[in-house]
Amino acid sequence: MAKSFTEREKENIKRNLQEVCKKSWTQYGCKKTSVDELCKQAGISKGAFYLFFESKEALFCEVLCSVQEQICNAALEVIEKHKDKHGVAEALKLIYREYDKNNFLYDSDSTDFTIFMNKLSEEQAKKIQECNQMSQEIFFSQPYLKFKVDGDMAMSVLYSLIMTIKNKNILPYNHMETFDFMVDHLIDSLYE
Repeated sequence: MAKSFTEREKENIKRNLQEVCKKSWTQYGCKKTSVDELCKQAGISKGAFYLFFESKEALFCEVLCSVQEQICNAALEVIEKHKDKHGVAEALKLIYREYDKNNFLYDSDSTDFTIFMNKLSEEQAKKIQECNQMSQEIFFSQPYLKFKVDGDMAMSVLYSLIMTIKNKNILPYNHMETFDFMVDHLIDSLYE
């Protein structure tokens, strides 16, 4: 007979599975991250895994949305603390650094990510889309922040800035300092 878990054990196991998934996804990608290896690292059986998640993709979906939500909340705190364009600049720097730690956040054009997305249910795909939308709202929903340019243009610039992370390994100069320089010099052109 299968062992039943206490509520506390369930919470700890689920959190542990999410953490080992995040680490493995960052290091190996989605395709090379196996349920067997996740279970081994979490100290549970493969059968127990399916008590927590219906599939590997369900776990990955939860991890992706959880990480995005944590980043958004942290960025929003920075903006709330500094209610001006300089708060936006600091929030962008925070986001960039979190993306640097979690490459699965920006590797969305890889074959690995496409295969992952294709395996998601409609509900899971919608959840990811909502998480992506949440990150845009950070920069649109603050009444004390006014764009100098069209909102779509501003969002395109902000997104393009963050996505420079994809080129971090080919830049001749430190990518963090390069990003910070770009943000510090573009923020005055985007916000009043």
